[in-house]
Amino acid sequence: MLFNSVEFAIIFLPVTLVVYFFLNQKRLAIAANAWLLGASIFFYGWWDVRYVALILGSILFNYTIGNLIVDNSSLKKRKLSTKAIFVFGIIVNIGFLGYFKYTDFFIANLNAVCKTSIPLLHIVLPIGISFFTITQIAFLVDCYEGLVEERKLLNYAMFVTFFPHLLAGPILHHKDMMPQFDVTRNKVVNYRNLTLGLFLFLLGLFKKQVIADTLAPLADTGFASANILTLLEAWVTSLSYTLQLYFDFSGYSDMAIGIGLMFNIILPVNFNSPYKAKNIIDFWKRWHITLTNFITTYVYTPLLKSFGKVTFYNSLAAIFLAMIIAGLWHGAGWTFIIWGGMHGAALVVNHLWKKRKLAMNPALAWFVTFMFVNISFVFFRAKNIRGAFDLLAGMAGMHGFTLPMNWAKRFAILSQYGAVFGRVYGNINGHGDVAFMFALLPVVFMMRNSMALADKRSFSLSLKSQCLTVLLILVNLLYLNSIQSKEFLYFDF
Repeated sequence: MLFNSVEFAIIFLPVTLVVYFFLNQKRLAIAANAWLLGASIFFYGWWDVRYVALILGSILFNYTIGNLIVDNSSLKKRKLSTKAIFVFGIIVNIGFLGYFKYTDFFIANLNAVCKTSIPLLHIVLPIGISFFTITQIAFLVDCYEGLVEERKLLNYAMFVTFFPHLLAGPILHHKDMMPQFDVTRNKVVNYRNLTLGLFLFLLGLFKKQVIADTLAPLADTGFASANILTLLEAWVTSLSYTLQLYFDFSGYSDMAIGIGLMFNIILPVNFNSPYKAKNIIDFWKRWHITLTNFITTYVYTPLLKSFGKVTFYNSLAAIFLAMIIAGLWHGAGWTFIIWGGMHGAALVVNHLWKKRKLAMNPALAWFVTFMFVNISFVFFRAKNIRGAFDLLAGMAGMHGFTLPMNWAKRFAILSQYGAVFGRVYGNINGHGDVAFMFALLPVVFMMRNSMALADKRSFSLSLKSQCLTVLLILVNLLYLNSIQSKEFLYFDF
């Protein structure tokens, strides 16, 4: 079930909210939590009911292992070492994720290297598996380090399956989430939270339907014909995807936070105007913030400790390796590994730059950062390495450039330098959508983001906010379940 579908917005969400608060009003708190858990499982099963058993099995396994780790740690005489239980749990989770996500990637590369012909299994990737698996790996790590206090099965299952974040984040931490399900004041309808949550949901839905899905055809058409794109077409293709990805994923995160607020549950902020960043370190503090926190705590820190001595250069090596892993987490392909490696290398350079206290003009620093991010996303989006280099070649002008036909007489001399006069965006069928894409650039560079607009301290039910909310409702209703409506991009990761 998609957030941008009629059945979710008109039926599922309102019914789930009403029943949840009705049960709480009747002081049936456990029943209310069980209802929310059941609704979340139903939400997940709407995509493919066969995978409900998979996520429930994952929850029961990790809950059991987590309890074994905590209980075993408190025993004086142990039949099994706590570390052995912990390592077993981590291996099973990684194997679980690896089977579904990386088996065909491994077989394809084995066939290429060893000249074998092992058939691919064509395993269907269960939606949200990357998110709910790493969420539970973090839980096991915290159990092992003695940081887990809340261990109710119902609350744990709700924490993992809570439908706003289940399919594409934000990535949650148990200590921030599980206690919220038992807070008494969260059981009562909070009309301010409800209004603010609705506003954020509508804003995120607008980002997804009106902006991201409008940009999608430009990006899809461009990447599908990357080998023939001229200079401007290639740049429009890369920029349209960079903007599509941001509005698609930040839109989902806004909707998730908004829905959480409707239930009086606070989900973490995931984006903070990342395209305003003036260096790549700052970019990763603003982009997919919950993933950055996860990588730092559960990948980078253990890697650094494994090197023995903590030094500046060991930390750089750990950063680079952590970003390679982050790239591979996003997808089973060499393009994702290259993307992760590019960001790892950029972070290393940025830290070296800071250590030497070198300066750069702020405007230039922003431009370099954004151009790097845009170019790196070419690998993130391309189906293969060849496709990525084809688009980069077009961006470098290696496929020539096209100028408007009415410029032919005035600038005929440019034909000697590879210029062709005709339809400037003919290969990507772009006209009005290109103008729309360029109009969005100052929006992401200059305007306040959704979290600032919906800040609890400044948000009020003024005539202005009410009018904006009504406008968002009307526009979103026009686009809801439209032909161009697409799944969220991060469902594939």
